[in-house]
Amino acid sequence: MRTRIGTRLILGAGLTTALVIGGMAVTVLRTHTAQLLAERTRSADQLSETIKSATHFDMLENRRENLHRQIRSVGGLHDQGIQKVRVFNKEGRIMFSSSAEEIGTKLDTRGEACYACHAPGKPLDRLDIQARARTFTAADGTHTLGVINPIPNDPSCSTVGCHPSPAKQSLLGVLDVNISLTEVDREIARSKSVIAGSAALAILAGGLMLWWLNRRLVVRPVAALVEGTHRVAAGDLTTVIPFLGRHELGTLAKAFNEMTKNLSDTQRQLAQADKLASVGRLAAGIAHEINNPLTGVLSYASLLRKRMGEDVAASEDLDVIVRETVRCRGIIRGLLDFARPVAPARKPMDLNEVARRSVSVVMTQLSMNQVDLSLHLAPDLPEVQADPNQIQQVLVNLILNAADAIGEGGGTIRATSRIGANGSLELSLEDNGKGIPAEDLPRIFEPFFTTKGNHGTGLGLAVSWGIVEAHGGTLEVQSEPGRGTCFTLRLPIAAEPGGIDPSSIPNT
Repeated sequence: MRTRIGTRLILGAGLTTALVIGGMAVTVLRTHTAQLLAERTRSADQLSETIKSATHFDMLENRRENLHRQIRSVGGLHDQGIQKVRVFNKEGRIMFSSSAEEIGTKLDTRGEACYACHAPGKPLDRLDIQARARTFTAADGTHTLGVINPIPNDPSCSTVGCHPSPAKQSLLGVLDVNISLTEVDREIARSKSVIAGSAALAILAGGLMLWWLNRRLVVRPVAALVEGTHRVAAGDLTTVIPFLGRHELGTLAKAFNEMTKNLSDTQRQLAQADKLASVGRLAAGIAHEINNPLTGVLSYASLLRKRMGEDVAASEDLDVIVRETVRCRGIIRGLLDFARPVAPARKPMDLNEVARRSVSVVMTQLSMNQVDLSLHLAPDLPEVQADPNQIQQVLVNLILNAADAIGEGGGTIRATSRIGANGSLELSLEDNGKGIPAEDLPRIFEPFFTTKGNHGTGLGLAVSWGIVEAHGGTLEVQSEPGRGTCFTLRLPIAAEPGGIDPSSIPNT
């Protein structure tokens, strides 16, 4: 059976709280019990000292009747918790007692009242009060505290004339006072009830607090997240989880909302991309159909231009028709190249040789625009498996774009070839033109995006990027407005069977 995380947290935290509070309750109860017994023991010891002081002279002068009377008097104070008072001699015989039937009887020295006196190596006069105290159950079932108090052999006892005691005898006997612990037991029982009730209330209050916090901080946020996840799984990408607080679950909810927003944007982009793909396929078909009529228009316009002879006005009109028809055909050819890319006819290719051919194709146009192009080609570059015509198309397009960026004022283009990282060849084309704005850099490879206004179709870089990607390479751009642009073409070096591993070729 599935258990919710909130229930597990409550059970775990509740059990921990109960154990801690229960342990504290037991500790407090034991400490309180020990304090009550210690206090009762001190009271009993003070009572025994009082009895010793009150009976000192009667013992010294052997006034036995007075002793019997005082002990019976003190031992009869049952309403004050005193159960019994008696005096033993050193042999364990009861000499005086508040219970007359005990007088003259002898106790077992291993019994509860005599063990402390006769324990080996433990002289009674050196025992502290706790060692001289004991608790036991009396014959009537009463819980009783007994405290023994030694009666030392004072110097006056050995010199008195009536019943002198030997000076070498350290103890004359023991005074034993028995105190009822009934009140102490009642107090302990009341303390147990109070502490147990307090512990139960504390556990209940802690459990309720844990339940409330768990419901507020865990159950509700998790339920909101689960519900939102289910709605998103059902296709509702407009789901927004409300603010859940400034904690981890709140951060998770915020991330969830950002994720659904991104998914919604991605879904719209995919739908738009699908529409664009459909439009692209339609446009490619239309472009193919339009190409033939345009070829006819161009042919007849060129023929009419030759027949006009001296008709300058008609010739100029026909020149406009020819120029714009050629421009339309270029746009259509670029659109067809982008919509229906041709797979590259790969063969061993010298990148430096392709770069030289590309420069020779555009050199006249560069000279007319006062653009100086310099080649810095690394010698002995390895060949790559590529389509020379398609790579030349890419380089020609990049060079012409660089010339357009330089403009009519003239400038320089620097072409550099070298061995790049990760087993690739690099060819960089760097110009000192006007550069590309930072906000336009992410879009320059998009179809129909151009920074040339009416002078560009926006397909050149898109087609070039597609050609390079088909070769497994990359086309990267770095630009700084006002300082120029650098396009870097990277083509992978294919390892020939038994040949040199391209990754082992050092960079130059």
